[in-house]
Amino acid sequence: MSSKIMLKPKGKVTKKVAAAAEDDDGGAVAAVSKFVKEWGTWTAKKAKVITHYGFIPLIIVIGMNSEPKPSLSQLLSPV
Repeated sequence: MSSKIMLKPKGKVTKKVAAAAEDDDGGAVAAVSKFVKEWGTWTAKKAKVITHYGFIPLIIVIGMNSEPKPSLSQLLSPV
C-alpha cells in the first residue's frame, strides 16, 4: 500500500470552485512536479552510466591501494 499525495480537493466540489483552485496554484505545482520528475529521471540515468562504466575501475584502484601492493598484471590475471 503506497500513500499518494493528492493535490486536488476531495469531496463534492463544484466545477467553478475546483477550476479556481487549480488556477491559483495548480500551474505552479504542476510545473514544480514536472521539473522534479525530469530532474530525477536525468539524475538516475547519469548515475546508471557512471555506475556501469566506473565499477570495475573502482575495484582496480581499491585493489592497487591495498596491502600487499600488487601490480596491475597481478590484479587483472585470473590466477
